[in-house]
Amino acid sequence: MSTSIGKLSKSFFIKLLVGIIILPFVFWGMGDVFRGGNQNVIATIDSKKVSTQEFVNYFGRLNLDEEKIKNLPKTDLMEKVLSEYIGRKVMALEIEKSGITINDKSLRDIIKNDKLFFKDNKFSRTEYEKFLLNSNVTAPAFEQNIVEQESRRQFLSFLAGGITIPNILIENEFNKENQTKTIKYINLEKYYSSKKPSQKKIKELYDKNKNIFIEEFKSVQYAEINPQIISGNTEYDKAFFKQLDTLENKVLDGQSFEEASKENNLKIIKIKSINGSKKDKSDKKIKDLSDNLFKKIFTIKNEKSPEVLKVDGKYFLAEIESIERVNKPMDDSDVLKTIKAQINFQNKIKNNSSIIKDISMGGFDEAKMEKFANDNNLDLKEYKILNLKQNEIFTEGFIKRIFLTKDGEIDLITDSTLTKNFLILAVKTQYKKITKNSNEFEQYEAKARLNLVNKIYRTFDENLNKKYKVELNKRTIDRVKNSF
Repeated sequence: MSTSIGKLSKSFFIKLLVGIIILPFVFWGMGDVFRGGNQNVIATIDSKKVSTQEFVNYFGRLNLDEEKIKNLPKTDLMEKVLSEYIGRKVMALEIEKSGITINDKSLRDIIKNDKLFFKDNKFSRTEYEKFLLNSNVTAPAFEQNIVEQESRRQFLSFLAGGITIPNILIENEFNKENQTKTIKYINLEKYYSSKKPSQKKIKELYDKNKNIFIEEFKSVQYAEINPQIISGNTEYDKAFFKQLDTLENKVLDGQSFEEASKENNLKIIKIKSINGSKKDKSDKKIKDLSDNLFKKIFTIKNEKSPEVLKVDGKYFLAEIESIERVNKPMDDSDVLKTIKAQINFQNKIKNNSSIIKDISMGGFDEAKMEKFANDNNLDLKEYKILNLKQNEIFTEGFIKRIFLTKDGEIDLITDSTLTKNFLILAVKTQYKKITKNSNEFEQYEAKARLNLVNKIYRTFDENLNKKYKVELNKRTIDRVKNSF
């Protein structure tokens, strides 16, 4: 049973081109499923079979952390690793056909010139061996990886080598950041802030999310440990700290708060049901407890787990007696703030999506923009942008986006949290000139080169997808997934 690689990943080759992914985890062993010389096929590339054992061995060389892996969706993990692996295999086939090879001398030179393995400004075999040991990798495996990386580097350099960048591309890059632009804009925040959520909507969202509006009330008890009580002296002397160490060791060994307090004649102070704001259930602030001591006690995680605390130069024995978790009421100020913010966010998504759709369909022109402003009592302002650093209203990122807008076009620009939302109409653009003698020429030539190289890589990626027929054995993949 097989499926196309296209269904697994839109483009696994491009990941390879921009840099092979090394997953930051430690593999713990799914090989049991495939041991004993099992050669089930997990994929084929053209007529070349990729065995399951081969893939599992590759998986085993990755640095995977069991706990982190357990929290990842199996499908996502498998797609990522398998995509990377097949991308490596395809690239290796292409490199092989190109005739690029890395000989032993080149390999030695690469390793010996890596400053990671230097000591006293020269290559150290000891440092190299220490690196392998700390990385839990054998020398042959590490050196093979270097060969693969260097082969890919040379191959990709060959693809993009000898490129002459046309002046028009350099000018385009320069104009993305250097122009004068007159715009009209509407700040949509007034529009969104005017839309007050109904009580019905607030209650609906509250009822659906009661489980997140939880407040903890902790009953605590504590006692000051002072020299007069436990050592009979007024100073924090050697005798005091000896007795303090004894007390703390007994607590760590399981002695209860009550037993420790009684044994050391400590005066216990109890506070029932206090929240993170140092208030009781009647919303009354607890005054007879310092803020610093409260913070220390309240951060104790477990019930009936006494700890010795040092606060403001004094020592205390403290414990959480019990923890009560209660639902915050809907009219709680923090709850209302959270719900209203969520409703506002959803409203922004809905309205922004509608505006973007209208713009893309050509239904949101300058006339409609003016009508939108009038109908909603919004200001339609004109503004002239002279450079990227003109951040009176817009961030540099916003200005870069505005500079890409052609005269007569309308765009909706937002930040990632939808905190800032602007409707922009580009009115008039005045472009600047850049010459080869300019101090900035090399900078923008480099940007143009990078963009062009990336386009070449993307084109190559598309061609590889067409050139190699990749099929995956879904049944075998499912077996690997289930072995996690």
